[in-house]
Amino acid sequence: MQLTTSSGRRSFRFMISRMSHSVAPVMASASFRSTVVAPRSAWSFAIGLAACQIAFFASGCGGGGESVSAPPKAPDTIVVRAPFADGATIPKRFTCSGAGERPRLVVSGVPQQASAGGPADGFASGRARELVLLVTDPDAPGGTFVHWTAYAIPADRRVLPGPAREGRNSAGSTGWTPPCPPEGDKPHRYVFSVYALHTPIFLKQGADPDAVIRVLNGAVARGQTVGRFGR
Repeated sequence: MQLTTSSGRRSFRFMISRMSHSVAPVMASASFRSTVVAPRSAWSFAIGLAACQIAFFASGCGGGGESVSAPPKAPDTIVVRAPFADGATIPKRFTCSGAGERPRLVVSGVPQQASAGGPADGFASGRARELVLLVTDPDAPGGTFVHWTAYAIPADRRVLPGPAREGRNSAGSTGWTPPCPPEGDKPHRYVFSVYALHTPIFLKQGADPDAVIRVLNGAVARGQTVGRFGR
């Protein structure tokens, strides 16, 4: 579970508030039953239900954090460069320990021509029409955590994201949520992937992470760079 944004912190406070409002009546009822009916069974029931509610709300911390599908592979390779070396530590300014800035990525090698012998229109296999940006943490507790999706990016753009539509991340907000792994964890890997698609995907702003990942099947090219960060 990751609380990576102010939205995540608000969700946590909301969780505590919900727990206090919903558990209190149960405890009050148990108090009555303990003086009138059956002390041990009443309190056991109240405590058990309280524990279940805590577990239920905790599972939804940050408005998400559920595991998503693994990103697919692609036949060709795009070169992706970030403001840090591949495999290196992500500078704090891009994380929750700093300002949480969105890193700018530079891409090259995006397929621009139709495959040999294929049709020469924009939907030809092998020619990119749109780019999709996907940032994931495969080391997050519970499964892959999506930090950012951006799509409807023109295939000729070389600095990302630029003007684009953005999807919902696993913290429950739209757009970028910075790396913020649990304190004490080993540094997590943050995979910055760029996909080239030969047809537009027409997803609206705020699309679900899994919806974005599903449309990446059939991508003509993919590139990635990985950063690491721990607290």
